[in-house]
Amino acid sequence: MRWAVVPRRAQWAGFVYYFRMCLLCDLKTSSAPRPDHVWSARRAFLLAGAATAAGATLPAAAQVEVGKSSALRTLVPAEELESAANQQYAQMMAEANAKRALVPASDPQVQRLRTMARRLIPHAAPWNDRATRWKWEVNLIRSEQINAFCMPGGKIAFYTGILDKLQLSDDEAAMIMGHEMAHALREHARERVAKTSATNMGLSVLAQLMGLGQLGDVAANLGTQLLSLKFSRDDETEADLVGLELAARSAYQPRASVTLWQKMAAANGGGNGLEFLSTHPSGPDRIRDLESNVPKVQGLYEAARRG
Repeated sequence: MRWAVVPRRAQWAGFVYYFRMCLLCDLKTSSAPRPDHVWSARRAFLLAGAATAAGATLPAAAQVEVGKSSALRTLVPAEELESAANQQYAQMMAEANAKRALVPASDPQVQRLRTMARRLIPHAAPWNDRATRWKWEVNLIRSEQINAFCMPGGKIAFYTGILDKLQLSDDEAAMIMGHEMAHALREHARERVAKTSATNMGLSVLAQLMGLGQLGDVAANLGTQLLSLKFSRDDETEADLVGLELAARSAYQPRASVTLWQKMAAANGGGNGLEFLSTHPSGPDRIRDLESNVPKVQGLYEAARRG
């Protein structure tokens, strides 16, 4: 995911950042070569230790097919990442409110988004048991940006531009929310931080971390890593599919995942500045992937509709 940021500081709590919606992601992976000495024979020991600590499983009843979460992500404490996100989300909302850009809770569009979240969130825990302890929030920011995000820890925001310019139905907006939630649930940001730090800091630091349990201290100083993270194509595909299933289980029409992307492509063709399509997998490819998965979750949708 490509993140738009404002100036960084040296501690998690000092970083102010926000997520550009994954539909707006820059999916180019880092072009920096990975030195051979960074991944030595001891890599197996580190990954084995991380795998033991991971404990992440896929929902037994999942209908979409995604891989297991990377065990390497456990090198970064989830609590640290979520705490940083919570603080910066609160700061963002305070700044938006000061600029009179935070749409009030009584607004119908805010109520609409929060209703979606109330339907989606009960289906989150099977993908990440930490989600039951997250203090989920949903807010709407008045801006022409075509943008939305979900920070680690369940902090969701939409921009009015994405709802207004694309004229999203509830089903389509729920697909966006599900996609963003999926990134948080699958801990893609945590994984990116871990992989980036592994490359930049070297195996010796990781070995020290595994041996001395100093992950919290290092997590507090990974802001420079966090600000430059980019999600992979696999992360994006996984978020598409997990988001699709979350929405279907919440009685949102799976076919809306396809119409959403058709709208995105049409808006881009009309010169509306959806620059993400220049670095994102092409519209037709993404639409085909979603179309092939819609039948897998159609039964979930129909069961949810029946109540």
